[in-house]
Amino acid sequence: MAAKKTAKTTAAEPEKKAVAAKKAPAKKAAAKKPAAEKKPAAEKKAPAKKAVAEKKPAAKKAPAKKAAKKPAVEKKSFQEYKDVINWKKWEAHNMNWLYIEVNAGELMNELEAGVNNIKTVVDAVLDSMLEGDTFIVESEKASPKLTVRYYCDNLSEERRKYSEVNG
Repeated sequence: MAAKKTAKTTAAEPEKKAVAAKKAPAKKAAAKKPAAEKKPAAEKKAPAKKAVAEKKPAAKKAPAKKAAKKPAVEKKSFQEYKDVINWKKWEAHNMNWLYIEVNAGELMNELEAGVNNIKTVVDAVLDSMLEGDTFIVESEKASPKLTVRYYCDNLSEERRKYSEVNG
């Protein structure tokens, strides 16, 4: 039984020495500092509060960055839509097609998916109509259902606009 007691005491002794070693350097370091360099306990806590206060503004800046990440949506202009419609008409003309049908909603999705710019698209579709072009689906309001058939066999500049003829 004596062996058991020594095993316990030897296991406990290194723990006590380690605890004593941890406490001793702290006391020695404090003893080495002159009295003028010692800081009161209140001053030691103040920098810790400042560190916490510095972290809070960083958290407030994060939402500002999220708002800055959203890009402003630039919608296509009336002229850009009109240019695309005229390009499609000339492509159909060069392939000897008689006509093409353009739907306002499909055209808008083709050029700028996810953006609601239907008023501009409808205005461009209507302005691109020439004499002889017809409505497949007509609407009084700006609607993505508007569909126009553009005849491409004669795209000469002498053709009058649809609005001039049917004014």
